[in-house]
This record gives sequence, C-alpha cells and structure tokens, in this order.
Amino acid sequence: MRGLARSFGATKALLPLDLDLGPGGIVGLLGPNGSGKSTLLRLLTGIVPRDAGAAWVDGVALEGDGTAVRKRSTYAPGELALYREMRATDHLEWLLRGRDRGSLARATKTAETLGLPLRARVRTYSHGMKRQLLLAAALAPDVGVRILDEPTDGLDPSKRGVVLDLLADEAKRGTTILLSSHHLGEVDRACDRLVFLSGGKLLADETSATVAERARRSLRLEFESLTPPGQLQTDLERTQHTRSVRIESIGNNRVRAYVELTDDDPRAFLSLLCASPQLPPPVAIEYGQLSLAELYRFLYGVEAC
Repeated sequence: MRGLARSFGATKALLPLDLDLGPGGIVGLLGPNGSGKSTLLRLLTGIVPRDAGAAWVDGVALEGDGTAVRKRSTYAPGELALYREMRATDHLEWLLRGRDRGSLARATKTAETLGLPLRARVRTYSHGMKRQLLLAAALAPDVGVRILDEPTDGLDPSKRGVVLDLLADEAKRGTTILLSSHHLGEVDRACDRLVFLSGGKLLADETSATVAERARRSLRLEFESLTPPGQLQTDLERTQHTRSVRIESIGNNRVRAYVELTDDDPRAFLSLLCASPQLPPPVAIEYGQLSLAELYRFLYGVEAC
C-alpha cells in the first residue's frame, strides 16, 4: 500500500497509509471500532473505491473495480448477508462460482471439519454458523492472499481454536492472511505481525519480537493520587529517558503510569524519579512485563476483548 486513503464526507476513514505485508504469515489488524480496519480491507478488495494512493495484492495492481485483485485473493466480510432459503451446500457452490475446480471440495471439507450441517437451509444457521460458512468459502480457492474481517466473531472458544488451526495451516503453505480482530488472545496466538490503527491512522506496526522489545522498555508505576493525573503525566514526560507516558486511575486513591523508556535499562530513569522533588514516590514498580493487552491499552487507553 502506498498513500492509500478514503474519506466518507467529512469523516477521514483511512488516512494516507504506506504498508508492506507478507509474503506469507498471518497479520492481525487491530484497533477499536471506527479505527479504519474494515475500510482498509474493503479498499484492498476493490469493494470500496479509494480516494488516493495505490495498492498491489499478490503482485496485481488494484485498479477499476478490483476484479483482478479478487481473482488472486479471497475475502470474508464482517457483515453477514447470505441467502436464507438456500441450502448451505448450494450456497458454498454459489460463493465459489468461477473459482478453481477443487474449491468446492475443499470448502466442503472445511465446513465438515467445523461441524456445519450442509444440507440445512441457511435460515436455520446461527450467527456463528453463518460466519463459519463464509470462512469455509474464503479458505477454499487456490490463491496466495486471504483477507478476513472478524473471522471468529460469534464463535465459541473451541470453534475459535479450530479456525485458528486452519489459518495456521494456510500460513504454513505460504499463504498471506490479513485479518481484523477484537480478540487479543487469538491474535497473540495466531499472528506473526500486528498492525494497530486508530482514527484511520497507522499507530504501530509490531512483531512478536518488537512487542518483546517494548516489554523490555516498559515500566508500570503506581502512585498515591496526591498529584493531579495531568500534572503527573507532564512531570513524567519531562523526565529524561521516557519515550511515552499514559496515566490511568485505578481506584483506591491510586493512579497507574505506563512508561515506555528510551532504552531497556530502567536504572537511570528510576534514579531520576527518586531524586525528583516534583514527583511523588511510587508505591509499586513493575518492569519488563508488557503484555499484548497492556500494549493495546497503552496505545488506545481502552480495554480490548
């Protein structure tokens, strides 16, 4: 992607974005609602036209209505709009019309692995079953790229595990998978790389190695709420060796500060902290234990699922 952007009226859904993904592996697209995840996926498949920029999927330029890209990729949308009166097996055949001959057999096998009753009509399916039917179709064609919007939404934990195993098998075969998700546990397990969006802007691009590196630069400090949180944040940001700071109230007259240091040795920062007359002494210190959930909270200030 180079400068890929889209607005809806006055709303900038995706700011100009430069990003390279793949080849191979599973990339998780993360962010709260309204961050631009679904817009990005729709842009890449040509379903929503771009305002600016360019994109290439599996070496094919995104042009016109995106037909050339969709021939080289599959897409499972976040919205569920299926033909209720069709039997599931007929719906798979309809979804896969025009694909390679082995697609329907592979989709049928995946659906059976997921335990779907293929002779039943789609109107009898639950939300999660419809999601799995779309996923079975999206995993079937012989292509190099799969774009999946919330593929495990509405699934129980055991079915999520089955889906993640299917995606891992795809990645082992060299397929590039881009998926959006709100579930940090599953992306932490499945993804080789994490792309964070916020307000249509790229906020962070991480791998498991860079998350571990950030953990080595992270400090969690707790303070008695004697200093206003805004003033505490300003004072911590002015301290040498800090890259970023986020403050949150945790009740019981305490606040927690998430501090990212400029390096992975906290001793210089802690010495300055203890010597500073402006800063209260911390009542708790934890170093080097940043989890993916905490990184999400640090970046967005909200809890993830």
